[in-house]
Amino acid sequence: MKVKAILVAGGHGSRLYPFTNITQKTLLPIYDRPVIDYALGTIRRAGIKNITIISNQFIGQIAKHVGSGLPGEKIHYVLEETPEGVANALNLARPHNENCRLLVYFSDNITTIELAEHVERFTAQETNPGCLLLSRDEENPHAFGVAKFDTNGNIIDIVEKPDDPPSNIAIGGIYLFDEQFWALVDECHSEHGSNFSITDVNRKYVHQGQAELLNIGKETWIDCGTPDSLLSAALMAKAGKLDPNPFK
Repeated sequence: MKVKAILVAGGHGSRLYPFTNITQKTLLPIYDRPVIDYALGTIRRAGIKNITIISNQFIGQIAKHVGSGLPGEKIHYVLEETPEGVANALNLARPHNENCRLLVYFSDNITTIELAEHVERFTAQETNPGCLLLSRDEENPHAFGVAKFDTNGNIIDIVEKPDDPPSNIAIGGIYLFDEQFWALVDECHSEHGSNFSITDVNRKYVHQGQAELLNIGKETWIDCGTPDSLLSAALMAKAGKLDPNPFK
């Protein structure tokens, strides 16, 4: 079963005002390339050819930059007219992404980890592979979904933005899902309404015993949602530590 990608590039980008008054945050520069090129590079190097990009009123700027994609690719552009939460944004992309497995990628996230072998496994596996959640060690995980483990080190729950984190393993931003994804989205949306978050879907997989954590270890993961993190990423890109290119 093919794996497609949904690149979520919406939201107000309020932490990056005043720049996001005039452009989408994924078009802001990391050294000599925009943020979105690094996200697309990770997706493309994983071998995914069908990509849906969700964005706000600046989606025309993104489309002008990305265009129709590389040879053999299908790029779909979806306008999120008003930000109404994750469930609404994902459902806008749904017509292009049913009956498949999915890489859901929130575009702020820039990482050096490569996903090709994991996408290949999700493509080849006949029975439902569940979900793969990228995670990392965080000194201050309070702003993330945080993994909770049993005494044997197995993940048993995810706690969203906890005051008292059950671990320092943060989850957020890049996920691989099997074909159960949309049914679980609908289930979570009916249970939580406008308070729905992607963590609710992840918890369903965890409680079914179908969630796997992939800790990035010594690889890099930067949330490019603030001026400081953009600067850090730019310095890494200038040093050749981040790769926007579509091929290895």
